Amino acid sequence: MPVGKYHLLILDDLSYVHKDHAETSVLFELIGARYERRSMLITANQPFADWNKVFPDHAMMIAAIDRLVHHSIIFEMNVESFRRRGAIERKNRALDTPPKKIKETTSS
Repeated sequence: MPVGKYHLLILDDLSYVHKDHAETSVLFELIGARYERRSMLITANQPFADWNKVFPDHAMMIAAIDRLVHHSIIFEMNVESFRRRGAIERKNRALDTPPKKIKETTSS
């Protein structure tokens, strides 16, 4: 698949899983290939300062971040997790609901 085929490439939860050197090399090549050619949208739950967890090689991490932030718009969202909020709401609704009565049956 040609790297430039898609106008926008989305990488979701980039910093969620630790990657080895081979994986980060491929990721760095992808970032480099799209740099100044096509758009990327990246979500990560770690600030750039903690991307040593994404890129074990420090020099590669710096170079990747440099390419990503150049010509970028960065949205930093310090908000409560949508999934966590939903779980709390479901739990609260369950606590507010009276227990369902079990219908008794008689056997003949």
